[in-house]
Amino acid sequence: MSAVAPTVSAPSAPRQSGSWATVAAQMFGADFLKLRRKRGILIWALVLAFAPLVIYFVVSVIQHSSNPVKHGPAGGAKNFAEGLPVLALFFGPLAAILIGVEAGTGDASAGVFRDLVVTGRSRLALFASRVPAALALCCLVIGGAYALLVIGTFVFASNLPTPDAAVVLNSLGFALVATGALCVVAVGLAALTTSKPGAIIALIAWQVVASPIIAHISSLGSARELLLSQSLAHFSPVHVEGGHGATVVLSEGTALLALVAWLAVFLALGAWRTRTMDA
Repeated sequence: MSAVAPTVSAPSAPRQSGSWATVAAQMFGADFLKLRRKRGILIWALVLAFAPLVIYFVVSVIQHSSNPVKHGPAGGAKNFAEGLPVLALFFGPLAAILIGVEAGTGDASAGVFRDLVVTGRSRLALFASRVPAALALCCLVIGGAYALLVIGTFVFASNLPTPDAAVVLNSLGFALVATGALCVVAVGLAALTTSKPGAIIALIAWQVVASPIIAHISSLGSARELLLSQSLAHFSPVHVEGGHGATVVLSEGTALLALVAWLAVFLALGAWRTRTMDA
């Protein structure tokens, strides 16, 4: 009677530690935590977003209390329309740039990029997780500052008309889009240059100084429609005056196309640099 050879089962495939969504959530959480722990960046972002609005309301309240005939109440729809660009187009973008640049260069400047690469994680995934983490922190900062703007608008309105719910919601969306777009561009540019000071200076100089000047050069014609500052200002639910206003008349489609193009180009450049840079 012949012995029956024992059957040997094939080795089972190693179990995955988690689904793709779980891994993505873990990477997002890790990047968000790293940004939140950068106290210097977070403090300056909060200062840039909140301080101008606090100063705006304090000065307006003092002026109204000292001379109510000459200076009206600090709140109301008119002051809301003046305060929104301060947050969405002037100081909010500076906070967004700080957050985006920190997200784009954080791993490289801290010297941990190589350690992340050797874990086997995709370089593109490492870059991609930085974008929503930066956006989440940016939205929290800008959302908090916007809440301050709305509270001041209604608390100090006195007998002045106040913005309706539609204007408040549309303005919130505008503030988040205007700052979020610059935050994403900052992530891409910072990843491309791997230089924190260089990326911050370049973006601030372009957005604050160069773009308003270029927008007023009429000889450039339709080329000015490609400016990010003009496409963002186009979506403002209130009229914006000054250098960051909608100097160039854009159609809805052109403004949206310019915005998407800026985001796509800098995300592609940042992803390419992250994929090809030496660990």
